[in-house]
Amino acid sequence: MGKIILSADSTCDLGEMLREKYNVYYRPLHIILGDKQYDDGVDIAPDDIYDTYKKHRILPKTAAPNPSEYVSHFKRWTDEGFEVVHINIGSGLSSSFQNCCIAAAELKNVYPIDSHNLSAGTGLLVLEAAERIGQGMPASQIQQEIMDLRTKSHASFIVDNLTYLYEGGRCSAIAALGANILNIKPCIEVDNTSGKMSVGKKYRGSLDKVLRHYTLDKLNQYTNIRTDKAYIAHSGISEERINFVSDTMKEIYDFKEIYVSRAGCTISSHCGPNTLGVFFMTK
Repeated sequence: MGKIILSADSTCDLGEMLREKYNVYYRPLHIILGDKQYDDGVDIAPDDIYDTYKKHRILPKTAAPNPSEYVSHFKRWTDEGFEVVHINIGSGLSSSFQNCCIAAAELKNVYPIDSHNLSAGTGLLVLEAAERIGQGMPASQIQQEIMDLRTKSHASFIVDNLTYLYEGGRCSAIAALGANILNIKPCIEVDNTSGKMSVGKKYRGSLDKVLRHYTLDKLNQYTNIRTDKAYIAHSGISEERINFVSDTMKEIYDFKEIYVSRAGCTISSHCGPNTLGVFFMTK
């Protein structure tokens, strides 16, 4: 078999620089806003969602590509004799992986991977797959090795305000009101055995104070963090805060690369602006 194509759901939030460097092809998730359907990152951006919410108090719904859309996405390569490694958002969060597997069974030579993660937590696994493609590793081996790495990719993020989670039906009015009045900012943690999310530590105080404590807590939680690369992903936040978190990370570990990416519409529509997460891998 010849060249391997690397593909991923748009929710991996890899960032344009790395996406282009490693020739990663995105299959966008759907954003349903009002009576219109869009493709994440193609014909709608997070700021469009924020503007619509400010003006009309409407938040979008998100939907996975259906099996036929995955078939169309992969077929252009499999028809030419290529193999495709595709990395999905965690199956605990979306039906994307299930639909991708249906398409893979129809086409053959497609190797789906349930990332058990989201955003840059998935993005880190995409980079791992890209490195293995560069080494000439077979697609089936890449699939297995990335699956073995899933519990090594750690994702979490701080939500500045619970309004979007409440409006999207993901927390109660009482919880949102109480958190906003008391200035509580929860840490949302991703279970890397399923991709499901849960509320971790609840921080209280200004966003700057919380971001520092959160970053230190997460990096001090492990003694075997890989220092070759890490990520800061955010849903729209100031450059000063990004640099502040990056500097805080460097206080603990001498990371070779700290990539920064802005989350797409799927993530941003659930969390709202000023959400930021630190993503890294352990050995």
